[in-house]
Amino acid sequence: MTEPTPSARLLDLSRLVSRSGRGLTGVDRVELAYAQALSADPVPLWGLVKTSLGYLLLDRQGVVAITKAATTDSWGQPDLLSRLSYRLDHRRQAGQSLARSLAVGRSTGLRLPTLLQRGLPAGMAYLNVGHSNITDRMFRAIRTVPGSRITVMIHDTIPLDLPDMQRAGTVEQFAVKLDRVARHADLVICPSQVSRADVLRHIGPEARPKVLAFHLGHTPVQPDPADLPAGLDLQTPYFVALGTIEPRKNHALLLDAWDAMGLQRPNLYFCGRRGWRNDEVFARLDKGINGVVELPGLSDAGVAALLQGAQALVFPSLSEGFGLPLIEAAALGVPVICGDLAICHEVLGQHAVYLSPTDCYQWIKKIEAMALRPRASIAGPAFDPPKWDDHFKAVLSVT
Repeated sequence: MTEPTPSARLLDLSRLVSRSGRGLTGVDRVELAYAQALSADPVPLWGLVKTSLGYLLLDRQGVVAITKAATTDSWGQPDLLSRLSYRLDHRRQAGQSLARSLAVGRSTGLRLPTLLQRGLPAGMAYLNVGHSNITDRMFRAIRTVPGSRITVMIHDTIPLDLPDMQRAGTVEQFAVKLDRVARHADLVICPSQVSRADVLRHIGPEARPKVLAFHLGHTPVQPDPADLPAGLDLQTPYFVALGTIEPRKNHALLLDAWDAMGLQRPNLYFCGRRGWRNDEVFARLDKGINGVVELPGLSDAGVAALLQGAQALVFPSLSEGFGLPLIEAAALGVPVICGDLAICHEVLGQHAVYLSPTDCYQWIKKIEAMALRPRASIAGPAFDPPKWDDHFKAVLSVT
């Protein structure tokens, strides 16, 4: 059902600014895509940023400047006010300084309703797609603007579904956030039907918001081999694992597989930073496994170049809300070996090899077989990735 066009949209950019200088995660990329799309939409646009010193209201020009900083990772230098925020590192100080320099309005938490009432017209729509700044204070302040609507994206419910694999404190924090969304939001957007079903399972049928699913879009990246480390072996057949090295991504299975393979094993490149609660995997990586190499911090162009020459992306994840690495690899024509999960089938269909994420023997046999075949002979049918234009056409008709 199409909703009336709002008088204005207010996009929460708190997460994107808080991630200044750290490289973009999947959720960050979604918030960035929203900022870019809404900046180009004719509906009046505002941005909101929660900082350590209060709230900032940005106009369209300010939103555009934040998207440019996030895209180029050029946030400038911290101002004096930010440098006095000792709990922030230099990178977050720079992000908050830039946002403050762009602000057309500022307030403390107590004055937030006044800031929004003065700066925004009745009938505006608030969008939060970054899992940040989800507070009762924020939602109550939005409601003081007459006729306002609240839309929140919940990417997944993994913290509740795999609590033993999360960082300390995050399970409780996520449960509180989801409860707030269930009580305050008008609409919840999910990136897949699988994540939509998970959200409905947790919030229950009595919750306030409507819950809809729209696949995220794919942002093409031009591969650039110049962004790869010098001397990297690209001649030996190799596989790529893409994602933060955390328990849910199941890197342990891949290490077991490479340990079990013989001396003629292919190479395996881990593209992703080390995460949390994975000390055993980190210890094995530090000790070293023949053929396994960590490549954290590669640029998007470097990752694309590495994927382009890989025998396959190996993705034995135990749970996903959408799985952007799957889309990125398949869009480049790279074969994908992934866990036999409902979400993987939803986003890739026939464009993947599906294996049990707990059966190491299956993975060994498939990897050994694919390593022996010329790269050109194992490409599957052409994959047409989901497009951001389609996503926003659907989302903006209901927000």
